[in-house]
Amino acid sequence: QVQLVESGGGVVQAGGSLRLSCVASGRFVNNYAMGWYRQAPGKEREIVAAVNWSGKRLYYADFVKGRFTISRDNAKNSVYLQMNSLIPEDTAVYYCAASDLWVPPFSNGMNYWGKGALVTVSS
Repeated sequence: QVQLVESGGGVVQAGGSLRLSCVASGRFVNNYAMGWYRQAPGKEREIVAAVNWSGKRLYYADFVKGRFTISRDNAKNSVYLQMNSLIPEDTAVYYCAASDLWVPPFSNGMNYWGKGALVTVSS
């Protein structure tokens, strides 16, 4: 089992930045690919970004390329999502997730999920 806890959500003005963090616990957590998903009100959950176990393979959804950066620190069992140039359409609950497979675009989701962190971008 893997437990995931997100932090860093909040309210920011359009054009601003936020950094989400996720701490993982459990056995062999550093062997998992990690990802961030989001779900906006009335919309389906969608993948935002993912990173493989070593941090060398990255995946980004088209709508965040050039604005968001995913990274991980295996020494801290953590994964991060740096979000820049935020727009109101980025408002959503952001979920940290872990997968035992690297299969972008991760259409079937991942194995483990955090409870989510709310990000609100005001115009």
